[in-house]
Amino acid sequence: MQTLYDVGGGELAARIEAWGEPAYRARQVREWAYRRFARSYDEMTNVPAGLQARLAEGLPFPRLTTLREVKSDDGLTRKRLFRLEDGQLVEAVLMLYDPRGDARGRATVCVSSQAGCAMGCVFCATGQAGFERNLSTGEIIAQVTAVARAQLDAGAQPLTNVVFMGMGEPLANLPAVWPAVQTLNAPDAVGMAARHITISTVGLIQGIRRLADEPLQVGLAVSLHAPDEALRERLIPTAHRYPLPAIIDACRDYVAKTGRRVTFEYCLMDGVNDGLQQARGLAALLEGMLCHVNLIPVNPTPDGRIGRPPRSRTLAFQRELAARRVACTVRVEKGVEISAACGQLRVEAAPRALLDAAPRDETATQPRVGDLPAMRPSPLIQP
Repeated sequence: MQTLYDVGGGELAARIEAWGEPAYRARQVREWAYRRFARSYDEMTNVPAGLQARLAEGLPFPRLTTLREVKSDDGLTRKRLFRLEDGQLVEAVLMLYDPRGDARGRATVCVSSQAGCAMGCVFCATGQAGFERNLSTGEIIAQVTAVARAQLDAGAQPLTNVVFMGMGEPLANLPAVWPAVQTLNAPDAVGMAARHITISTVGLIQGIRRLADEPLQVGLAVSLHAPDEALRERLIPTAHRYPLPAIIDACRDYVAKTGRRVTFEYCLMDGVNDGLQQARGLAALLEGMLCHVNLIPVNPTPDGRIGRPPRSRTLAFQRELAARRVACTVRVEKGVEISAACGQLRVEAAPRALLDAAPRDETATQPRVGDLPAMRPSPLIQP
């Protein structure tokens, strides 16, 4: 059943007019939903009770239950585990940045686009847990509004950015993700600037090309994690479907068509992909492209075999890229102590029976950790 968050402003207005109500009621409803973050129609004091009842029956609010919320020691990272109406579990992370720092007081929410993920990345808790299903547009928007409402109730900083970097592969669910982006951007809805919205992908080539043709100037982040095809296929078992040369070609075309920079995410794993030779290979791969590399020391997962490199090794990798004129930074580490990486809280908190009972996509290629190159334990498991 469609929910309020699943329909755009035009469709909502058409429905309301078909019920004999003036079109401006749709603007009122959307203001309550996306600016005041109402939880129900009952809160909409300037909307007639009869229309409230009709909307509640025909376009209910999505059912999203917070099962657990955890906060980092400094209070700047907060992770929520949500239960959807059918019992599936997804996560969203709020990341606050000190206004005295370079981030200028950003409040970013990282949302999920799927319950689980079929990409199978061996260093990702979501990838290790498997794929359940795509989220609807309404279920995606509901994560944003739940976090935004909590900020509003606390008198805290409003959201400034949304990143599709939570559970799932956003470009594998673009029919639901893109309408969510449009609602986030729409002036009569959330009204967030497109440049404050980022979509991440493991490298779905057709999806990258589709984004290049869209008028909204959303950010694109591509997860590489390796400078060569062989290693990348060990880290991302489904990567053979999206060859690295084709991904880079699509990204170069994206830059040429949009004039916008591509961010490449590179998760550093101790003794796996963090060597200087690999840094040189990455620099050669990206030579001449308008891009930025975001180096991310891996968050430990329950598997335990993949560790974080020492800080000195991370910085050496960064220096090697910089020496070859590749713009790069080491991501500020947030929420390690609260399992803020994708899927970790879901795996830790979810009842095993619930996860085992949920339907799974048995056709998705799953990782075999034994296929990884030899790894040594990481000396740094915490920041």
